[in-house]
Amino acid sequence: MQQFANLFRRLDRTTKTNAKVAALADYFREADDQDKLWTMALLSHRRPKRTVNSKLLRGWAAELAGIDLWLLEESYHVVGDLAESISLVLPPPERSSDRSLSEWIAIVEQLGTYDEDGKREAVTDAWRELDTTERYLFNKLITGGFRVGVSQKLMTRALSQATEVEETNLAHRLMGNWTPHTTTFDELINSESATDNISRPYPFYLAYQLEQEAESLGTPDEWQAEHKWDGIRGQLIVRDGELFVWSRGEELVTDKYPEYHPLAELLPDGTVIDGEILPYANGHPLGFNVLQTRIGRKKVNKKLLQEAPIVLMAYDLLEVGGEDIRARPMSERRELLEELLETHDTQGIVLLSPIYEFSDWKDLAAERETAREKHSEGIMLKRRNSEYKQGRKKGDWWKWKVDPLTIDAVLLYAQRGHGRRANLFTDFTFGVWDGDTLVPFTKAYSGLTDKEFNRITAWVRKNTIDRFGPVRSVKPHHVFEIGFEGIRKSTRHKSGVALRFPRMLRWREDKPKEEANTKADLLAMLEMYGGEDL
Repeated sequence: MQQFANLFRRLDRTTKTNAKVAALADYFREADDQDKLWTMALLSHRRPKRTVNSKLLRGWAAELAGIDLWLLEESYHVVGDLAESISLVLPPPERSSDRSLSEWIAIVEQLGTYDEDGKREAVTDAWRELDTTERYLFNKLITGGFRVGVSQKLMTRALSQATEVEETNLAHRLMGNWTPHTTTFDELINSESATDNISRPYPFYLAYQLEQEAESLGTPDEWQAEHKWDGIRGQLIVRDGELFVWSRGEELVTDKYPEYHPLAELLPDGTVIDGEILPYANGHPLGFNVLQTRIGRKKVNKKLLQEAPIVLMAYDLLEVGGEDIRARPMSERRELLEELLETHDTQGIVLLSPIYEFSDWKDLAAERETAREKHSEGIMLKRRNSEYKQGRKKGDWWKWKVDPLTIDAVLLYAQRGHGRRANLFTDFTFGVWDGDTLVPFTKAYSGLTDKEFNRITAWVRKNTIDRFGPVRSVKPHHVFEIGFEGIRKSTRHKSGVALRFPRMLRWREDKPKEEANTKADLLAMLEMYGGEDL
């Protein structure tokens, strides 16, 4: 556990990717195999189930610390994390522990078989021999809320450095339903798989947001333009008669989209297509919220297949006949993609992303304005002579997203943030006018600078009207411009609408609350831009 706690401290002290990878790689070289296996499980969201509820933990911690429960509750609201709050209020450990991470996880899992007295005894005994960081991690394991700021991709990169196994092979081996109870570290990492090579995707080429004027890119004939479809980026691979589908996050998602399975026979071996996993029906794309009903589902039933059908909107060809063609110009790859889909009937499963021909930038700007009605996020611009590169590179690929929808709203409620912002009010609820009443309609927590968060925090503390646990009701006064990507009718929200990606664009200190927008304005936007119900 001490090694794992040291790893956590190294990860928590930096935001630099290379430093996190180095910390993980060092850990994977030094820790024992069972601890490495459990660390991999935790970082790939294979956490132990919750074994003790938070109410019991709060009571036991307050008793052991010799403080009133209300004081722990207040500390929790300030710190913003229950596991951390408990680890901080407990007295110093009475003894040290040399138990490993896997041994502590075994204790956590056994808690589920104990009665309340047994759980209390086991948890308080653990607290008496763990230091502050180790207690924090133990508490996280108990509550099932363990999270570290490390993606599975970074973990895989670190494992590759530590084991010298190729990263793409590791990414494939770490997929599936394995747990530390069903495999060993050696079996998972070092067992060769016949599908390692045939399933291997190419690194994705990513575009930068276009922030300058489009005219600055040069003449239109240098560029290929198409809509930026609002789905999930994916690579579809057919090799040796088998099909593999990878998401941009390097997750193997073949089983989540059974619609693609016939393509193993419909497309020739040695084919890799880059495209968008897109909800699609009756000749047009559906809203992203339709696709959301399938994200995270391990199994897709017949009803969901009918309600949220998907296609692959293809826009690039990376491999043909087993040959890597990424170094060929975009225009040539596009011709080969068109030829592939003309000569092989994919039964409507794969569609060719249409190219928008334009002779001047104003014409393309007008097409960009139609994006929302076409369930697109804007326009993609790709230089016709560009290679398919790796990662995010400037110059050849740009995403020209449509401007966000905006509405001016009044701040009604505030709540403290988490982590480094636990002492600041950063999570806000906003309202619009419905007659003489302000109606809450959305929450937002991003978009302000640290200086602005400090200012609004000081104001909230002085202008609190009421408290509801960690939430404060404040005097209606400040107006904020809220930006969002889409609006939908929703029966799950009291306002009747739900916004996609709401964030604060600016603090409208120039605007009195009486001039904020109305619910009628929201409904008008819903009628103009709204999609399928949530």
